[in-house]
Amino acid sequence: MSITRDWLSHTREGQLAMARDWLEIIGSGGKAAAWGIPPATLTALETRHGTAQGALITAENETTRTLVATAQCRESFAALTELMRDIKKRYYLTPPLAESDYVSLGLKPHDTTPTPSGTPTAQVTIETFLVGRHELGVKIIYVTGNPHDPANKGYRIWYKIVAPGAASTDATAPTGPEDLPKSFYTKRKKDVIEFDFGDSGKTAYFAVQIENEGRKGPWGPLVSALIP
Repeated sequence: MSITRDWLSHTREGQLAMARDWLEIIGSGGKAAAWGIPPATLTALETRHGTAQGALITAENETTRTLVATAQCRESFAALTELMRDIKKRYYLTPPLAESDYVSLGLKPHDTTPTPSGTPTAQVTIETFLVGRHELGVKIIYVTGNPHDPANKGYRIWYKIVAPGAASTDATAPTGPEDLPKSFYTKRKKDVIEFDFGDSGKTAYFAVQIENEGRKGPWGPLVSALIP
């Protein structure tokens, strides 16, 4: 299971749109040369964007959608986002880019002002919503506490996946947050979880703790959702 959780869009359509915007910005007006981006890198971005776009159309079409097409779509987007991360790291984080350049690229300018923080005290849970096949959206909901507390740096979402029928018959089904063995960390209040193909039809159990540099807040309640 993987989760998108940073400056990249959490949808494939959003990732394509950002890559397309980058191509328009750095591919015109001499910005690629001014920012030190080699022509080969620009060509690679164009190629991977086109491949990912075509793979998504194939994977979403009822006639052409197969397990192979789905896998190829996933691989194409992995290759596209890998290159986008590399471009950002190599060329966008150094001069001569100005704050307006970051904004035009869909990125957030660096915040150099430290924020005081402490131990989280708020309690949160999640609401789930359908996104696509094998994908669930999660939205952080505050049960108690101040959502704007600077101690609320991120969210540790604990989970367990249980096969159909196990919730009532399998002793390994969780009875509380302490029974959830795995976790991932996100700073987003709204995110998307992409499950493995074989997890479709299973039940995912979740509980959340606010986390700040290893300091954790109280458990949220145990919730569950069916993986589409």
